[in-house]
Amino acid sequence: MTAEEATGKDNDVQATDVAQPTDDAQAIEEKTHAAKPIEEQAETDPQERSVPKPAFTDAEAGAKVFPDSTARTHNYFTPKKRKASHYEDVTVEVQPDPRHYLSQGWLYGFADGRGGYPLEWTAMKAWGVDRPEPERFPGSGGKGYDWPAHGWHEFRDPNEEWELTIYRYNANVVRQINQNIETARQAKAFEQWNPNWVTFVERHVGAWMHVEHGLGLYLFANAQRRAPTNMHNNAISVNSMHKLRFAQDLALYNLTLSEEIEDFDGAAHVATWNEDSAWQGVRRVAEQLTGIDDWAEAIFAANVVFEPLVGELFRSNLVQQASPGNGDFVTPTVVGAGELDYATRDLRYTKAMFDLLINDKEFADHNKQIIDQWLSVWVPRCITAARELQPLWSQPDSKPPRFEDGLDRAKSRFSGLLSELDLQQPKELTQ
Repeated sequence: MTAEEATGKDNDVQATDVAQPTDDAQAIEEKTHAAKPIEEQAETDPQERSVPKPAFTDAEAGAKVFPDSTARTHNYFTPKKRKASHYEDVTVEVQPDPRHYLSQGWLYGFADGRGGYPLEWTAMKAWGVDRPEPERFPGSGGKGYDWPAHGWHEFRDPNEEWELTIYRYNANVVRQINQNIETARQAKAFEQWNPNWVTFVERHVGAWMHVEHGLGLYLFANAQRRAPTNMHNNAISVNSMHKLRFAQDLALYNLTLSEEIEDFDGAAHVATWNEDSAWQGVRRVAEQLTGIDDWAEAIFAANVVFEPLVGELFRSNLVQQASPGNGDFVTPTVVGAGELDYATRDLRYTKAMFDLLINDKEFADHNKQIIDQWLSVWVPRCITAARELQPLWSQPDSKPPRFEDGLDRAKSRFSGLLSELDLQQPKELTQ
């Protein structure tokens, strides 16, 4: 054996001798661990529980990547401007339409077989409405007509009303009215009223709440359910809320005056509305308006005909003109809030709605003929009702401008609206 082989053998022996104690120590440790109580073993060596493990797989729809797949806004419609507004995101196509994407048809219907929101609920027509609903069958993919499917979907409320704006606006108006009335109470402002003016307010200003309540609840609330798109529904329902809030403002104001003014008769407006001959024309027209079945006619007759010829005549040309001269600076703030609702918001959406129909690319002539028929019916009715209010102009001690001057302003206002809508002035306006 050579010296090198002897040296290698000695190294192997040494390595074996060193490893042996390590094996012995491991054996001792295992014996010691086995001798520990079960509780200590559980703490030092927890066992893995046998539970099902979820297996995540890509769902086909969620895994697909396509243009705008990460966008947080809807794009199943064409916005009015380059980018969709918040109003459009929460309003457009919220109410479905089987002509566009509601592939299974209406989810509910009426006893006569009509479903959802029939377009036949008004004589007005928008382009595309005469096309039949797309036929859907297995394998068709459920595709309807391309956006906007028909002209009704083109309407956008210029006020951009949705839930947030409704509550914010009405809360601000009510807050302002309450502050004005409370300031008047603290300043003893009601003591400055002329006696005849107290009687005028309890009877005639109070009577107007019946008009607002009736139109808000039975005309506008009914019309918004019949309108064909959510854009129409929102605008008309907000109009209804304005009317009901104004009626409530007048009712609460009446209660406040009953507490602040001695001998103020808070119930006198009921007899005035039911029995006073000066109010029977207004009452007759208001009740006729609530009976209109065509939702578009109801909106047009109320906002384009009745409000300028009767509503603004009473509110602006009588109440707000006569109040200051009779020592009343509070009533104009209450009535003015309702006047502002109509002049700046309700009339604004109405003009935008009918401007589309009057200039419709397919049914413009048809729609103008229908509107001319409406004008021939409602203009003489409203003029008659307005003239029956004339005795009210002579009742306050401090008189407002002459009735004929106020009526001329109302007619001029009405004629201006017709010109903006490119409509002909009816001959009945001259009566």
